[in-house]
Formats: sequence, C-alpha cells, structure tokens
Amino acid sequence: MSEISKEQVKHVAHLARLAITEEEAEMFTKQLSAIIDYAEQLNELDTDHVKPTTHVLDLKNVLRKDEPKQWITQEEALKNAPDKKDGQFRVPSILE
Repeated sequence: MSEISKEQVKHVAHLARLAITEEEAEMFTKQLSAIIDYAEQLNELDTDHVKPTTHVLDLKNVLRKDEPKQWITQEEALKNAPDKKDGQFRVPSILE
C-alpha cells in the first residue's frame, strides 16, 4: 500500500470535523504510515495452509437448550400491577 500523505490526513480530519494543526497533520501522517507498514508485514506470511478462524478461542454456544415451558397467565402477570387497562400494564405518558 502507498504511503499516507499529509493531504489525506487533512481530508479525513475535515470529514470528521476535526481541526488539526500542521504539526499534528505531520505527526498523524507518520503514525498512520507506521501502522500501515506494520500491518503490511502480514502480507509476508505464508497463509496457504492456515484454516480461517472466526475467533481465536475455541468457544462453544453456551445458551440453554430451547425447551417449551409453562409460563404464567396474563392475569397472573397483571395481578400486582399498580395500574392496568385492557389487559396491559399502564404507565405514565412520556410524550406530550
């Protein structure tokens, strides 16, 4: 990949609505170029026989088994509600 230019840094800063000085633009240009150079080292690795992974750890699904259960009725759910109407919880209005 080509080097990051100071104009590109200024353009991205402008898009992000960031005000940066010339010194900061120069500093960010060097830092971003160093990051790109570091990432480019990955292109030197031979990954032909490496199996793609989606996660570095071998995690399994830890969710419970989906089994049907008997739940409480609507009347039981509303039994202790301070205010209810037409089979639903009634709450104070938040819109005017």
